[in-house]
Amino acid sequence: MNIPKSKATVLCRTIIEAHSACLGAQWRKLMTTNFKKVALAALIASTALVAPAFAEDVILMDGVEPRQENNSVVEAGAFQTEGPWKIAMSHFGVNANTWTVQTAHEAQGVADGDDRITDFIMLDANFDQAKQVADIEDLIAQDPDVLIVMPVTGTSADAGIEAAVAAGIPVIVHTGRTETQAFTVEIQGGAENFGRVMGDFLVDQLGGTGNIWVLRGLPSHPEDINRYAGLVQSLEGTDITITQEEHGNWVYDEGKRVCETFYLNDPNVDGIWSSGADMTRACVDVLKQFGADIPPLTGEGNNGYFGQWIEEGFPSISAEYSPAQAAAGVRAAVALLEGQELNKHYIYEPAGWDVAKAGEYYRDDLTANVWWPTELPEETLQELYGQ
Repeated sequence: MNIPKSKATVLCRTIIEAHSACLGAQWRKLMTTNFKKVALAALIASTALVAPAFAEDVILMDGVEPRQENNSVVEAGAFQTEGPWKIAMSHFGVNANTWTVQTAHEAQGVADGDDRITDFIMLDANFDQAKQVADIEDLIAQDPDVLIVMPVTGTSADAGIEAAVAAGIPVIVHTGRTETQAFTVEIQGGAENFGRVMGDFLVDQLGGTGNIWVLRGLPSHPEDINRYAGLVQSLEGTDITITQEEHGNWVYDEGKRVCETFYLNDPNVDGIWSSGADMTRACVDVLKQFGADIPPLTGEGNNGYFGQWIEEGFPSISAEYSPAQAAAGVRAAVALLEGQELNKHYIYEPAGWDVAKAGEYYRDDLTANVWWPTELPEETLQELYGQ
């Protein structure tokens, strides 16, 4: 059944709002916002070749590159079809945290900016494996031209991905690895690199010895598992000990609870490895609340954390993990439908940011919930995050 774009948007809103809590208002704004084309998408559209481009010519997102080893190519024209197009997306959890809310903005913005995409159907798994299984079955039944998957766990989407491919539907996977390799294209944010950027910073700051706290993300999510693996790699051969470790789920409130517990258990800490910036800024607030010094700690591209870092001047590093990866997923889907040649595996492994680079992005006219770098246009940033 071909669902008109307006009705597909209503479907997305109805399903996702059922799971919305404190972040639901932002999602409702998203679903009613008329996004404009982002600058990068406009650049790609304006420079597109009449004939299908080679894989190396396709730009998915700044910093995203083909994996150098064990890669293959999706042949030009393999999935080419004339519009209008229906693109389906299984999101692991729109309202899991403020970063995931923004990924939905980024993906919807690219879809809304391309008139050839008349149906863009996004279902929210609400970080529930069984829900994701059912969501993907539902999306396949709607016969989309492309299916995009952000997996809940390393196996939650495997059967659905394989079923979609068997039905002739190409599958784009991003923001979390899957055990199956049946997908058509994957864009992965280099979770081990993310963890190592942070871990190497702490090793350097501590001179290879000391005690650290570790705040992890959502349990069982592949990004959490692999970021932690990157930290472990950094700590090999050092005398740094993890004295306290717990999942803060990449959200401020849980991060604050974890840091308060850590401090009350044992306030002696030389460094803090935090897998997400909402948890980082929660720890900063907790330490200030107790009048304690802020040790070297890690973060990522969050506006609220950047503001703390700039104001307080504590030693830190920001790993880069742009929510625009969701935009890149939609862009990859469009490239397949245009008949472009793509690589099967793409990686996103940027270097960490220092406080000077954070200062170039920080915006005191926007709330703490914006994540950098973003492809959202200024009008949308002001509407969703202006203060």
